Amino acid sequence: MQDNVQNPDEIFGKTISRYTRAQAIADGTLVDVSAMAREAGFRIPVAVTSAVWTDCVAWTDADSGRQAVQDERGRLWDLLWMGVLAARRARGAQHIAYELHRVPRGCHGMRPRPVVLNLHICSGDNTEPVITILMTDED
Repeated sequence: MQDNVQNPDEIFGKTISRYTRAQAIADGTLVDVSAMAREAGFRIPVAVTSAVWTDCVAWTDADSGRQAVQDERGRLWDLLWMGVLAARRARGAQHIAYELHRVPRGCHGMRPRPVVLNLHICSGDNTEPVITILMTDED
């Protein structure tokens, strides 16, 4: 029996360059949150985009003084815990949308507002399974 799998270079042409997950983490496009993700219940590496970090996790002492007293560790835990719950409900899915309520940064309110995040399970640099959490307008 002959294998009908074609080489991607035959279909799309020669690869010009490749931007790896490791490079994205090194340059800050992705933030590796795997250590806390393991505590929350994820079994594979997890990264969030810089946009997710900025919108849902980032928090300064000035933000606490102006708004609600919070910290980045607690905000990250909430993001990951809601992601774990969504992943458990959507067993086997590779793309999972879930809602997180967070206090938006940079305003004067303390009322949590919802944001929809996308959890993608895909292949890492060495074809190992990894998770990336993105905003809905990110690929």
